[in-house]
Amino acid sequence: MADLKELYRQVILDHYRNPRRRGKLSGPHVHAEGLNPSCGDEFFLDIRVEDGTVTDAAIEGQGCSISQASGSMMMDVIVGKTIDEVRGVSGKFKLMMGIDEGEDPLDHDRPGSVLGDLEALQGVRKFPVRIKCADLPWTTLAEALEGVEA
Repeated sequence: MADLKELYRQVILDHYRNPRRRGKLSGPHVHAEGLNPSCGDEFFLDIRVEDGTVTDAAIEGQGCSISQASGSMMMDVIVGKTIDEVRGVSGKFKLMMGIDEGEDPLDHDRPGSVLGDLEALQGVRKFPVRIKCADLPWTTLAEALEGVEA
């Protein structure tokens, strides 16, 4: 168990120190901004959706390792997925974090998961004040998806 906790810690630190898809998109895209006023975390998201599929995405922002790592991990998961698939992943993430109620979304009996590295954040659930940090990118994504449908 200690080895798994250390692995998860390393995954979070890797995404924090080396965020995936950092920057801004040019050309047509939807932009959304998220702020956690309780701690000052900021998250900026650009997504490009073509024919109902997220074809590109970029993030910027600043804040704690949890919020920034969650956003980086989210980038790895959403690009290439349809909007419905992205919503499904978002729902599973919120279930894992205890934000929404339902069955455990993690299939512990098989390797790999639709959540990928995001599973490293499941320990954050033990610290309710930090759940908002992990969820900030996902609430920002939900806002961006509303812009896609408008």
